[in-house]
Amino acid sequence: MLQLLSVIDAMPLWAWVTFFTFITAMLALDLGVFQRETHVVSMKEALIWCGVWVTLALSFGALLWQWRGAEPAQQFLAGYLIELCLSVDNVFVFILVFAYFKVEPRYQHRVLFWGIIGAVLMRAVFIIVGVEVIERFHWVLYIFGAFLVYTGIKMALPSKEAEVDPEHNFTVKLFRRFYPVAPHNDRGHFFTIHNGRRMATPLFIVLLVIETTDLVFALDSLPAVLSITKDSFIALTSNIFAILGLRSLYFALSGIMGLFRFLKVGLAVILVFIGVKMLIEHWMKITTGTSLAVIGGVLVTSILMSVLIKAPPAPETR
Repeated sequence: MLQLLSVIDAMPLWAWVTFFTFITAMLALDLGVFQRETHVVSMKEALIWCGVWVTLALSFGALLWQWRGAEPAQQFLAGYLIELCLSVDNVFVFILVFAYFKVEPRYQHRVLFWGIIGAVLMRAVFIIVGVEVIERFHWVLYIFGAFLVYTGIKMALPSKEAEVDPEHNFTVKLFRRFYPVAPHNDRGHFFTIHNGRRMATPLFIVLLVIETTDLVFALDSLPAVLSITKDSFIALTSNIFAILGLRSLYFALSGIMGLFRFLKVGLAVILVFIGVKMLIEHWMKITTGTSLAVIGGVLVTSILMSVLIKAPPAPETR
């Protein structure tokens, strides 16, 4: 326990308190003011909020630059970009989950809001523990690096269309075993009274699936961000800024995900690159500036290729 506290204490307490106070205030403003009434999030609203979160992240990076110098700021930006890239897969799974459960668009924001609160807490624990593990057992870096290379190669290979089957989700099965689930939703609530009994609604089951999914994605996210920085404050803040923009990213991209068909290949290249970076770190040091240039370059290239290279027409069926 004292070892974990030492990781947190590497930064002044006021920095942690200020950051989490700001994040809490932004979430309260989002849910309590802008999302007080349940509604369908429009493309315009989603793009505005995407702009807000990106601007806040870049502003935070600028503050880091003034406060701690160029290297920490570049590490923050690189970690932020990596997490944004990994978020694309999250968005795709969210689309499948909401389609499977036939969740009305006006309730999707509520599920994502609480799902992301859980994601922030999980990432905080994962990153703080991960930094401590690496400090004590440096060889773990090579396991992380090999895992990222494997994940990137697997992602680049052709695969069947992903499917979502919550009936095989361990968390969902365990929850259903010990707590009753109502047969229908109740105006966006997670719990309701049905036949005189308090029950969870199917919308709460959706939330469980979202949380479980993010736990799986965190396995990629943790080694990816720790390949850029071992500073728990930078790793955690870059992750949180990217996660908080995930809801807006979902509503902005959900209708046009098919247009960015090379984005997944770009993400695979990025994962392999940072995996190799971790594996050769002992013999060859790749600077944060170089990593940032590679990540940004691959991301821009994959988006441009998706826009400029048209998908081949689907074969005609008779």
